[in-house]
Amino acid sequence: MLPERKQILVVDDEPNLRRVLSAQLARDGYEVHTAEDGEGALDLLKEHHIDLVITDLRMPKMDGMELLRRAVELDDELPIVMITAHGTVDNAVEALKTGAFDYITKPFDQAEVRAIVRKALKTRDLSENEATRSPATSVPAEARFGIIGTSQAILDIYDVIDRVAATPTTVLITGESGTGKELVARALHENSARKDKPFIKVNCAAIPRDLMESELFGYERGAFTGAVSSKPGRFELASGGTLFLDEIGTIPVEMQVKLLRALQESEFERVGGVKTLHVDVRLVAATNSDLKREIAAGAFREDLFYRLNVVPIRLPSLRERAADIELLARHFVEKFNIRLSKRVRAISEEASELLRRHTWPGNIRELENVIERAVLFCDRDVIAVADLPGDVQQESLVGGVDMGELAADPGSEGDGLKERVKAATSRLERTLINKALEQTGGNVTHAARILKISRKGLQLKMKELGLRERDDRTE
Repeated sequence: MLPERKQILVVDDEPNLRRVLSAQLARDGYEVHTAEDGEGALDLLKEHHIDLVITDLRMPKMDGMELLRRAVELDDELPIVMITAHGTVDNAVEALKTGAFDYITKPFDQAEVRAIVRKALKTRDLSENEATRSPATSVPAEARFGIIGTSQAILDIYDVIDRVAATPTTVLITGESGTGKELVARALHENSARKDKPFIKVNCAAIPRDLMESELFGYERGAFTGAVSSKPGRFELASGGTLFLDEIGTIPVEMQVKLLRALQESEFERVGGVKTLHVDVRLVAATNSDLKREIAAGAFREDLFYRLNVVPIRLPSLRERAADIELLARHFVEKFNIRLSKRVRAISEEASELLRRHTWPGNIRELENVIERAVLFCDRDVIAVADLPGDVQQESLVGGVDMGELAADPGSEGDGLKERVKAATSRLERTLINKALEQTGGNVTHAARILKISRKGLQLKMKELGLRERDDRTE
């Protein structure tokens, strides 16, 4: 199956610019939608799953700034790139501080557009999108700082945020992917005196190595091919506010020296510039890698690590805070009821038990995706086991087998270990297959999907276990 094409929305009141930009993006393999003003763009955002918006700043009816604000309300992870003329660069910088991803100036270079588009879409793909809250839903009473949880591990994090948020101290957030690192970074910003200043986030993993310096520190006109005008970096944009560097472990070693100086001295120079710029930035960094191991491997500077690790916050995986799963699941049900126009009121006890038992390698992001799918496919007002994805249902099947019972059956007196294990395995396989067939109404193809084996493999196993007659009946 071919991968789904990324969808880009181009918004500009100049037909010729829309046509030229759309043609370039279409040649690059993207699916392109166009609108001549902000109002038309909002309609398209509601109708399609847009991955990136490229919009002019100055348009009739609704300009780019208003579109930016309205689009972020619909999807706060949507990257928005502004198109601006040379005389309105200050407006574009203001848009960046408001939440735009980047900007390009007219007349723009095709290579520059391609680079920004790739970077924006990669950031979109890499974005943890860990929202354990949503603007469209109320945050449960059991939550603080927009973070949902009552387990001891989360209560400890609430306490750290209380103590640290109001200070300028650098914070290093660690934890597996999908645990909510950006959410904690936002909580630190929004509960500080900097809350009315910019919160600038950078996913370092999405930035090519050769663009890292200009991304963080900006560049002067003529600094390199394609630098048709000066451009501020993320440190400048975050001045007075908070800079969140996600996946900081991916920053090249050669760039780490300049980053360390910027943190220690609060000053730097743009690429191609000679003027030293001074900024007031509170830095919050995050990573899902083991930086001490990276130091040992020579991939991360030890002095930078200690400069970042002033206040460490480790986020627990979801399997470490299983007590919060039910609370998070209920929140996501409410969220997707609104988004999908559904009326699911609860999760069955059997499905809840399965959610508690799942290992959640994708953490909160995986739980959110599972609940979205369950709400979407649920035809009743209560989510049942059958509404959950196949890989989660498979754990239910294993969990439904009384392994103690199997182990307690010693077999006949003359049986050795191999014979007893073979007999127990056969009983387990029979139980799992029967349960899968029950859940799928006897549909062998669907049962094979649940069990993660081929349809032919399931048929052979059923024949081996004497279940072939049932297969003939149900197909």
